[in-house]
Amino acid sequence: MRICFVSRRYFPAISGMSVYAQNLLRELVAAGHEVTMISQYRGDAFGTRVYGGGPPPPVPGVKVIGLEQIGEQTDGDFERDIETMVATIVAEHAKTPFDILHAQYGYPTGWATLLASKAIGVPNVVSIQGGDGHWVGSCCETHRVAMCAVLAHANALLIGGQSFVGEVCERLGSDPARFTIVPGAVDTARFTPGPGGHVGPVRLFYHGRVDRRKGVLDFIDALGLLRARGVPFAAIISGIGPDVDSSKALAAELNFSEREIRFTGYADYDTVPDLYRQADVFVSPTYAEGFSNTILEAMAAGLAVVSTHSVGVSDCLRDEENGLMVQPGDVVALADALARVITDEPLRRRLAEDGLAECRRVYSWSAVGGQIMDVYAAQVHAKPDTDFAGTLPYDPTCRFRAEPHLL
Repeated sequence: MRICFVSRRYFPAISGMSVYAQNLLRELVAAGHEVTMISQYRGDAFGTRVYGGGPPPPVPGVKVIGLEQIGEQTDGDFERDIETMVATIVAEHAKTPFDILHAQYGYPTGWATLLASKAIGVPNVVSIQGGDGHWVGSCCETHRVAMCAVLAHANALLIGGQSFVGEVCERLGSDPARFTIVPGAVDTARFTPGPGGHVGPVRLFYHGRVDRRKGVLDFIDALGLLRARGVPFAAIISGIGPDVDSSKALAAELNFSEREIRFTGYADYDTVPDLYRQADVFVSPTYAEGFSNTILEAMAAGLAVVSTHSVGVSDCLRDEENGLMVQPGDVVALADALARVITDEPLRRRLAEDGLAECRRVYSWSAVGGQIMDVYAAQVHAKPDTDFAGTLPYDPTCRFRAEPHLL
């Protein structure tokens, strides 16, 4: 099968979407498919600082085409970049026809892929993976119409869990029967437990996008409560994102030393497994996920997990069974959960062991990649749905035009 995978973000951008794409591409190539990846990327200084930027690197067995987000990084002109994506897909199809198109993220990549399918007559699959399901479409009329069209007219929709289906359908009026649930996955050969035997304070680890929507500021506030209670800890905040400066400012305001909270900045993905192995507890106080790659990585690395009762997390964590969970934004409850997992070693060990066993049993990429390829096989001979308008209303009030990196 000849597959065109259209990626919203890929390395060097640090994102769960990059991880998802890397693992899926590996599985597709191993299964003998011919794959072209067309990936958007930021090439400007700001985009590079927030996410990591620059053209995508070579991927073994994959034809890689990078498209700089010129429109987004200049004035939030998503439409300009969509035109480029559509033209690129059409041009590549003319060289050697694709059998199926797979878009990562509902907008702008999903909308671009829907338009390309309409132009070339090839079926499409769209993965709803995060912000596209949580907030894109509530921001303005342009993106509401685009997201509703994608959700109604894609040949197949993939999504990580039932809680996420519920949110998308409630927010955008979609039919839940349209979605195929394919959970997140992790490379369990790459992410493995560390040697153990650490002596010293329990090591708390936050890794991923440094973004208040991921709860990083709540984490720092909770650490302030722990210190006031005299609970010892060592904390690392790893990654880049829109709230790095805000996080460092809050840590300074609370008079944390670098010994107490260490900011490590950008982490090359090859180094990430070792970062997990140097920790004891993974902390993800997120407000919403599509399906959390970092939580699965932490479970595979044998860490106890503290997170939230939020969309996308409740599909893989169960409070007191394979993690501790609090309500998003409840800093006092977060501090209480962290104090428990720090001071109760048997609890910490049980959560880590149960999470590791479940991760190896349920969330392997070989199983999840196979599910996605089954969806391709079911759709490959279908005709794309073309019964939608190919234009969108222009709404200049969208907040993402001013801050497109947050979309």
